[in-house]
Order: sequence, then structure tokens, then C-alpha cells
Amino acid sequence: MNFKGWSGINMDKMNVASLFAGVGGIDIGFSQVGCFQTVYANEFDKNAQETFAKNFGDSILDRRDIHDVDPNTGVLGNSNIDTVLAGFPCQPFSVAGYRRGLDDERGDLFFEALKVIKAKQPKVVFLENVKNLVTHDHGNTFKVIREFLVHAGYYIKWKVLNAKDYGNIPQNRERIYVVGFKNKQAFDAFEFPSKIPLTTSLTKVIDFSAKVDEKYYYRKNKQPFYDELAKYVTSSDTIYQWRRQYVRENKSHVIPTLTANMGTGGHNVPLIKTFDGQIRKLTPRETFNAQGYPSKYKLPESLSNSALYKEAGNSVVIPVIKRIATNIAKAIELQPQDSKLPNTKDKTALIYTCMKGRMEGTSYPIGFFSSDNELKKFVEEKTDQRDRNFPVVPLFDNDMFFQAIKKGGDHKFFTKVG
Repeated sequence: MNFKGWSGINMDKMNVASLFAGVGGIDIGFSQVGCFQTVYANEFDKNAQETFAKNFGDSILDRRDIHDVDPNTGVLGNSNIDTVLAGFPCQPFSVAGYRRGLDDERGDLFFEALKVIKAKQPKVVFLENVKNLVTHDHGNTFKVIREFLVHAGYYIKWKVLNAKDYGNIPQNRERIYVVGFKNKQAFDAFEFPSKIPLTTSLTKVIDFSAKVDEKYYYRKNKQPFYDELAKYVTSSDTIYQWRRQYVRENKSHVIPTLTANMGTGGHNVPLIKTFDGQIRKLTPRETFNAQGYPSKYKLPESLSNSALYKEAGNSVVIPVIKRIATNIAKAIELQPQDSKLPNTKDKTALIYTCMKGRMEGTSYPIGFFSSDNELKKFVEEKTDQRDRNFPVVPLFDNDMFFQAIKKGGDHKFFTKVG
């Protein structure tokens, strides 16, 4: 199947492998561009599997633990993969609760994704995670992820984007997005989308007039903290949260960041005052609306509300994904015939990194070397030749890197990996 690209050239549809697919939010964002099609998806959570299958069917869904997936066999092994998507589970890096990052027992999930990436060698790698990934463990967690991707041969760009600024969705949701290309030309052509005005009102995603099931309402004789809610939940122009002991009003008049645990008790649940003066929580459908899911997206009736809230809270803002995927597709048009990743086994990579603060940057391989002496000689020769394409920047060891991260600001530097 062909797709007519922005330049007017007929392009083959690009096959997508989706890891940690959740309920398919990233897949929908890519599919809406028109040139991406998911041919394989892996998801281990049983509730998310049910929701994914209801919307995408069972044929592309692999329900196994990713540790049991051999990328060279089965549907994945028999498919040519152009793009790998990986929305890591939030738990190891979440701002809610105790964050352990790669030390968590699930922290090796990135390396399971890397296993698939190295085997399938896609043109594009797309990662999504919580904002705190970039600062976790003093920056070391993201450093590991970034350097392993680049050591594999990818040119990457990353940026933290807020849904209300980049997706025209009234939710305050910051996430880090990492885009990697095998081809330097495509990498150079890619840019993250620019900010756009927020014109989507709360009433576009929440029905303040609707009569919903009684279970969503807060009543005087139902919740012991109702009097506090009634005192402070006073407007239908914004969103509130009950924060265990007090009411928090969202002053920016957008939905606060949806969380996976918003349906498991009173804490952090987004609340509204309806047009007829009642106080209620958002319905599961409204939380999916707040993530930009299309109205035709199906929520299984067999799942509990707490499961659906969790799925929405763990998902992505689809319009942001679509805007990034659109720019990826435009960059890919410039990529010539596909090629293999370099053989980097037992090689040391010289990696160039440009960080614009902690929340944005680029990183890519300068070269791969069999020994430190070979790398050192290469740098000396390039410096002596004053090669304009060779950046003149310091070589950071780990201590220098962490000092730079602690200091903040912009930094350009080399690192050695391998």
C-alpha cells in the first residue's frame, strides 16, 4: 500500500512495532498521519490487552511478557519494521510514589526494547515517558537510555512537551519524547512541533450538563469531606482535586495531570462543579477525552472504572503524538534507501551531545573505535585539521557530566561509551 507524501512522492506504508502498547494511544497518533500502520503490538497488562484488542483486534497483539519475546521469530520476526514505538510503563519513573528507575525490578524493560530495536533496526525509534525521566537519579537514568540508543547507531533528539501547549488539549501534562533516526539527513530534517494556542475548552472534553451515574457524584451524607468540597469547589470554569486534606483548584483552568491511581480512592481525582451546581468526578470516558482519544474509541464494559481510569492515566495525549509523527514522516521522506546499523559490538562510541537545559537536546555518534588510542588519534587529527563538521567541545567523564547537570544551563560535550 502506498501513501503520497508531502513532496508528492508515493511512499510505502511504514510498518510499526509497538512495545508497551498500553491501550494504543501512541499507535493512534501515528496512524492518524496516514503513512504508519501498526503490524505488531506487545502488551502484558490484562486489562490494557482487553481494551487494545477491542479497538485494534487480536491479530497484531502479542500478550506475552516482553522478556519472552524473540524479535527474530513469529509475527515480529517475519515483519519488516520501519518504526519502533515504546511507551515505557510509568511506575519506575513516576512522580507519584517511590521512584527507583533502572534499579527497579522492571527497570530492565528499556533493555528489552533495545533488544527489539537492535534486531529489527527500524528507521525510526520513538520513546515516551514521564518528565521526571530526565532528572531521575541526578540524570543518570536518562543518560543510560540516551547513550545506549546512540551506541546502537541512532541519532536522537528529545524534548519535554506539555499537552496544553503542543496538543491543543486542556490538560497540564508534561512528557518527554525521544525520537531517533538511523539516517543523519532525516535526523537533521526533524524538528519537534512548535507551540500552538490552546483553543479547546474544557466543555469540549467534559460535559458539565450531563446527568451521569450517581456513583460519580459527591454528596453531603456520602463523603465525610463533602463540606470542604462544597466550600471550595465553586466554579464550573475550572477543575479541582481533593488532595487528602484539602481542595486544590487548577488556576490555569485546565485539567491537572491525569494519574493511574485517580480512580482508586479520593486522592488526586479531578472534580468539577456541574452547571446545575453538583460536584462530581470525571467519568472514564471524559478522562480518555482529556487524552485526545477519538469519540469512536471503545471502552470495554467488562472493565471496572478503576481499571479504565488507570488506562487513561497511563496513556498519552494523542494530538501531541500526531504532531510529532507528522514531522517524523516529513523527515523520513528525505531518507535514502535503508541501511543497516553499524556493527558496534566491542566498539567504543564517541558521542556528541548538545543539551538545552535538562528538557531538550540532541545526541549522536561521531564514530566507533576499537580502542581508546584509536579514538584519541581520531580526535587529535580532526582537531588539527580544523574540520568544520567536527565540534570542538570538551570530553566529559561521568563526574563532569553530573556536575554539569547539577549546575544546569546549556552544555555541549563529548562522551565515550563502550
